[in-house]
Formats: sequence, structure tokens, C-alpha cells
Amino acid sequence: MDAEGKKVLVVGTGLSGIAAAGLLLEKGLDVILYDGNEKLCEADIRAKSEKFEKLPIVIGKLNEELMMQCSIAVLSPGVPTDLPFVEQLRSCGVKIWGEVELAYQCAKGRVAAITGTNGKTTTTALTGEIMKSYFTDVKVVGNIGIPYTSLASRMTDDTVTVAEISSFQLETAHTFCPEVSAILNITPDHLNRHHTMECYISVKESITKNQKPGQTCVLNYEDETLREFGRTLALNVVYFSSRRRLERGLYLEDGMIYLADDGGIEKVIDVSELNLLGVHNYENVMAAVAVSLAFGIPLEKIIQVLKTFQAVEHRIEYTAEIAGVRYYNDSKATNPDAAIQGIRAMDRPTYLIGGGYDKQSEYGEWIDAFDGKVRRLVLIGETKEKIAQAAAEKGFKDYVFCDSFEEAVQYCRSHAKSGEAVLLSPACASWDMFRSYEERGRIFKEIVRNSAVQ
Repeated sequence: MDAEGKKVLVVGTGLSGIAAAGLLLEKGLDVILYDGNEKLCEADIRAKSEKFEKLPIVIGKLNEELMMQCSIAVLSPGVPTDLPFVEQLRSCGVKIWGEVELAYQCAKGRVAAITGTNGKTTTTALTGEIMKSYFTDVKVVGNIGIPYTSLASRMTDDTVTVAEISSFQLETAHTFCPEVSAILNITPDHLNRHHTMECYISVKESITKNQKPGQTCVLNYEDETLREFGRTLALNVVYFSSRRRLERGLYLEDGMIYLADDGGIEKVIDVSELNLLGVHNYENVMAAVAVSLAFGIPLEKIIQVLKTFQAVEHRIEYTAEIAGVRYYNDSKATNPDAAIQGIRAMDRPTYLIGGGYDKQSEYGEWIDAFDGKVRRLVLIGETKEKIAQAAAEKGFKDYVFCDSFEEAVQYCRSHAKSGEAVLLSPACASWDMFRSYEERGRIFKEIVRNSAVQ
């Protein structure tokens, strides 16, 4: 890594920033840790790692003199790249990296990278389990919750890394080159960060920008943007489809996933043998199979893992059945398209809890997907009135407002009847009420399970 003898500024003191600073210190580099949140306490940050005893920490405003001392700034994924101080860093000649770029430059081994608007975590987790069944040293990292930088120094030439990569991480990845990439889908999301759909699409597609001929990219044939993008790539492009038979690739037909290649067709698995619900999950399975096959894993080994893999926490996660009412935690549905998949997976009348932090999303298509399944829409958070207006414009008026998250869950508890479902699938981020979608999902499960013993 070309940073020896230079100061490296790490921006952000969350999981990613702490891991990045730790990796740089392991490499013997001169590190400054910075966070613009003036409410943070330096002692609390220093306590996050024993390596930070003598680490310079700056909180609040970053002065130009310090900027001029740095050659590289490593931004945490949550730090927008167009903030004024980031622009000022650029003007001082500072290179702007992200956690993925830093980790990739320090790591070794083979890499599979998975992105997309929805399904990344499930696909990454499943791919990781398949890889672990065949390879000795497998690391699953990235947006899935384990910073890439936290494990980079432990990677060897024999390591296989499966990385979930978000659009935020791709913005600051420059030399990152996975052996196999996958883009699952692209639908509107994070437009408050990327501003335009064209920019968001471009960032997602950039996961392939350093790949070389002979390497593989897995794409969703039913995403028109990705179908056309695949035709522009000088790579081994493998498509998957949930709607039609493909001459080459993986496809879903009559409840069976098939693999088509070299003129032959092979059955992979009957979806009834999976522990995952919904067509969107069958797409995730096909993507994971395609990535794993590209790494040389035998199909029979892949199928063994498919039959035992369980759903990822917070993604249409069955929580409990109380008095004949089933409760599902889909807190990871932080945008309307993900929430559409959640409601489509329901097979009974559903009380739907929605709303949260506003990412400038539109909710009309989500409401169209209710398709008679939603008994009542229970709205919370910053977006509740915006969603209510969209619902009313679509002719859906069976919604109520709740002032708190607990009130919303208890409302569903008292109104849902045997044979119905309660689904937390907010179509929004959690940041107006919670620190993360994980916290939101955990609290939902706690409230539900506590109500079962009352």
C-alpha cells in the first residue's frame, strides 16, 4: 500500500472507522482518527481499541493545516463524498479512499463481491456458507456487518473472501477487483445520497470496472438495466431469471431452479426444499449458486448447503405465532422495493407496520403490491404522513397512525385475528427512531415475544 511515511486520516468512529484505523496502525502507519460529531467523547473513542492509547483523535472541525499533512483519507461508508470538508481534502491533494479500497490493498486471496439494491445480505451469507463447505479459509465481510478491514490482515493467498458491497462503499473503491462480481438488482434507493438514479446505477455497475476478461459477473436478467449492462461487458456474464427459461444461466420454472449450460439443462433444487420464502429469495439463491459455480464448487456440494441454509435475521424472519397470528420481522426492508418482496411473501391477510426515516423514496409501487393482502397499514415515524398521502392517492385508506414503535406493535397485537399475520416491513430506514435496522428488528421481536407471555 502506497502510504508509508505519510499521515492517513480515518473519517468516522463507527465499526468501519475503528477497524480501518486498527488495520493502518497494524501496518505501522501514521494515523489520525477524525469524527465531525462534536457530541462525541474522545475517551469513549479511545476505549474502543487498546491500539488507540496514543492515537491522535480530532472531534468537530477539521482544520486545513491538518488536511495538508495527510496523503490519504479513508472515509467510513456513512460519510457522503460530497461534503464540504471532503471537497476541501481533495483540493489539498488528499486521496479519498473507503474501507473497501483500504482492505483490498492490504488483503490477499480470491474475492467474490455482491451488490444490488436488495438481497445482498442473504446472497452474501448463503454464498459464504457454500464457500465454507468447500474451502478451508473463508471470510465473509463488508456491508453484512463485519468490516472488511477488520479481517484483511488475516487473509492469505489461500483465503476466499465473500464481500457484501454497498453503493456507499463502491463510491470510494478505486482498484478493487473481485474475481467474481454479482449485481442482484437496481431499484431506487439512497437518492438522498446519490441524488440521481443515473448516478446510483453507475455506482452499482462500477463493481465490475477493474475486472478482466475471463472473470465473471452475475446479473439479474429480469432487471432491464442489468440485462443491457451485461451486453456491454467483456467478461464471462452469467444471468439468472425468475421469469423465463435461459439458454445459459440459472432460471426458475414451475417451482424448480434449473442450470442451463453448453446445451444441457440440470435440475438444481425444488424451491420447496429451501428454508427461504418468496421469489426474491429464489433469485438470491440462483445468484449464490452462480457465484459459487464460478469459484469451481461442485453443484452437489452447493445443493447440500441450499437445503440447510436458514433465512438471514431481519429479512422476512419468522418471529412467533401467538393466538394463531404469525409475526414476521422484515426490518431490513429499508426501501419500497425490498418491502414489496416482503408483502409478496405473505400468504395470509396482513397487518403491515411501515414508515421511518425519509430517504426521498416514492411509495406508490409498494402500495400497489398490497394486492388485497394488507388488512391494515400501521404507520410510524418521519414518513408516516407522506406514506398515508401516497396510500390515499392509490385508493388505499385502511391505515392508522401510531406515535411510537411499541404502540404500533401492540395495535397489531390487539387487532389481528387468528389466521392473519403481522409484518414489520417499513420501506424506510430506521434512523429517525433507531440506530439501525438491526436494533429496530430486535426490539420488534422483543415486544412480540414479551406479549406472548403476558
